[in-house]
Amino acid sequence: MMRLLRCRTACRTALGLRGFSGGPSAEAIAAIQANFKKNPAQAQASFSSSSELMEGLVSNGQLRNFPIKADEPESFGGKDSAPNPVEILLFSLGACQEITTKAFANAMGVPLTRVSVELTGHIDLRGFFAVDESVRAGFNKIEGTFTVESPADTETIQQLKAAVDAHCPVKDMLQAVPMDIT
Repeated sequence: MMRLLRCRTACRTALGLRGFSGGPSAEAIAAIQANFKKNPAQAQASFSSSSELMEGLVSNGQLRNFPIKADEPESFGGKDSAPNPVEILLFSLGACQEITTKAFANAMGVPLTRVSVELTGHIDLRGFFAVDESVRAGFNKIEGTFTVESPADTETIQQLKAAVDAHCPVKDMLQAVPMDIT
């Protein structure tokens, strides 16, 4: 039996779906939390990236040991050889929501069979192209669908979604942009 919950988020609970294991255990998360409470300085982290514009609008970068590439579609003067930076930003938000969901589900003991996020960012390109200085250069709205499949009840999934919304680092960094992730 599948039930569909529609509140601010589309949370699906389903029985008998594929397994979805992995991620830190509840015990590991509790140990990390206890350590950070005792030693706040150990909770401080830094992340970095490097990039260089290569040819046209193609930018090659490095994130830890992982190469990354960005380009623009041909309609914007690029070669369409890679996602553009705003598409990478949307992917980062979706992936962070999914990872945060898995970590908090493990910590809360909520079984998951699937987590996915589909996002659309709306942008008025007059800002980027300096056509109208009153128009922001970035997204003016991000909206999408957050889907969780789990045998857990609707109330538990709502609690999990609230925890994810409160603790997703990328969402936290983007709060200046109105978001409607349902």
